[in-house]
Amino acid sequence: MKTDTKTVGPATGFDALDRQLLHALQLDGRAPFSRIAAALGVSDQTVARRYTRHRGSGALRVVGLSGARELGEVDWLVRVQCTPDAAVPVAEAMARRADTSWVGLMSGGTEIGALCRGASGEHSDQLLLEKLPRTPSVVGVAAHCLLHKFYGGPQGLVSKSGALSDEQIVRLSPPPPDPVSAPVALGEADRRLFEALGRDARTPLAELAAVTGWSPTTVRRRLAELRADGVLYYDVDYDPRLAGYGVMVALWLSVEPAALAATGAALAAHPEVAFAGATTGPNNLFASVVSADVAALYTYLTTRVAALPGVRTMESAPRIRHIKGAGPFLPAGPAARPATRATPPAARPALRPSARPVVPGRRR
Repeated sequence: MKTDTKTVGPATGFDALDRQLLHALQLDGRAPFSRIAAALGVSDQTVARRYTRHRGSGALRVVGLSGARELGEVDWLVRVQCTPDAAVPVAEAMARRADTSWVGLMSGGTEIGALCRGASGEHSDQLLLEKLPRTPSVVGVAAHCLLHKFYGGPQGLVSKSGALSDEQIVRLSPPPPDPVSAPVALGEADRRLFEALGRDARTPLAELAAVTGWSPTTVRRRLAELRADGVLYYDVDYDPRLAGYGVMVALWLSVEPAALAATGAALAAHPEVAFAGATTGPNNLFASVVSADVAALYTYLTTRVAALPGVRTMESAPRIRHIKGAGPFLPAGPAARPATRATPPAARPALRPSARPVVPGRRR
């Protein structure tokens, strides 16, 4: 069994064992360190020490998130154009909202990119835009509905890293979810549970029990139910610079309708793509792309992207400042760094007043 003899930290970047740990946590964010250690061939203490060090430095964080479709909700990709002096205050105001995620400054600091979640309905787009900050400094707003996800959610960029062998992936992967056919209604205790998991998906059962008012046994059962139904999944938010990615870019493609499905699937398979989805609007395919540097990005855009079928136009914008990730807004610490995804769907679930809460332990 290997022991941990190397000193690692944010200044040195992730080594091979760190990348294996990231991949393992992406597969199962609440997996016991003992199970991860057994699959990686190291000691429990090594895994715990690596995780604690990187978690404490802000290099990584495991979050528990909800799927929009499973809750009957809709994700919107929002682009807000501002005057340069107002971009940061407006972005931070958007980030403080519970129904936003992946808020960041794009291009020259005059555009904000964000993902907003709302209830599915005829006027959901209008209600979404009414939530945006009202200021003369906002000079333009565009919102496009996410129609289909080709890659993202429980599938993280680290899943493409090859850090784990096929055998290790099988050992660490939980049973695949069996999504329910009808939207799941969350109760108030469920909402508090998701809030706690959004801050730290590895929060101990005793603390989750105190937050929800349930017993630890009920919390454990409810977590299993939400995972089995596809409502809950785990994601690893980490500093991409430590994984060798120096450039994060939002990519919008206009693709011929007949080629959209095939092009989206092909794009999603690229190792540079952290998220890909079909959207409404003139640019009907969105992707979050990472690369080592600008030269590598140019090569990628002019070769693999250029070879995709049916692409009519392409627009790209670098992410220059990360404001908020998938979890709650953190004014300092991990939120002050770049993010591994530009806009994946992970906003906190909205609790509709008319929804009938689901009783933990009762299968729908």
